[in-house]
Amino acid sequence: MPEGDTVWRATKHLHQALAGQVLEQTDFRVPSLATTDLSGQTVVEVVPRGKHLLMRLSGGVTIHSHLRMDGSWHLYRPGEKWRGGPAFQIRAVLVTAEWIAVGYRLPVLEVVPTAAEDSVVGHLGPDLLSPDFDRAQAIANLAAQPDRTISEALLDQRNLAGIGNIYRTEVCFLLGLRPWRPVGSVDLEAVVDLSRRLLKANLRNAAQVTTGVDRPGKRTWVCARAGHPCRRCGTTIQTAPIGEPPRERISYWCPTCQPEV
Repeated sequence: MPEGDTVWRATKHLHQALAGQVLEQTDFRVPSLATTDLSGQTVVEVVPRGKHLLMRLSGGVTIHSHLRMDGSWHLYRPGEKWRGGPAFQIRAVLVTAEWIAVGYRLPVLEVVPTAAEDSVVGHLGPDLLSPDFDRAQAIANLAAQPDRTISEALLDQRNLAGIGNIYRTEVCFLLGLRPWRPVGSVDLEAVVDLSRRLLKANLRNAAQVTTGVDRPGKRTWVCARAGHPCRRCGTTIQTAPIGEPPRERISYWCPTCQPEV
């Protein structure tokens, strides 16, 4: 599932291309929106909310989408070949005079009144990439369940929005936390601050980098490195699922750098 910085970059590109543009044609290829026509409306802005994309239109409605595992938005010039996947995977086509935005494999796609956006994103905690990020609220949300593992708490978008499996794994490593450490035994201020710092540091990168080395195979400390030696101590990186089905996620850790407590 994309991290918050990936969604931030996607919304930035969509906003730069579409804001101020009039939709000349819209084609929604999901049953619930099959008869929806938003042509004639102007794109006011495209903004992220955690891992959600909100495209606000002049008619007082918002196109809400979520990429989840493999959804994506692509921008094309009129006449340019579409390359995001086969036609049957297209869920939305938004046409302006200058651009065509095509949404592929979008598992969540709906149109809601802009005034009622809370109906789709109101459950989210403070957005780590928002300029008005509420640090105190994010910390309080995490602290509310002290017996929960820090891994599960960080991935719960109701606590703080935008962090995914890569950053969750890397934050735990960098702070020396075994993924199963209970929230009540963790310095939550350090966790929240580092999470935000890592996401913000990668806003303009094509890939998530936590080591400071932006080269294939060198970008992360432990994430997706099971069986490889730890970059710090040489211990073999371990992996295991954490969380309850169907929401479990694969976690990676170094047994030496992230000791049991």
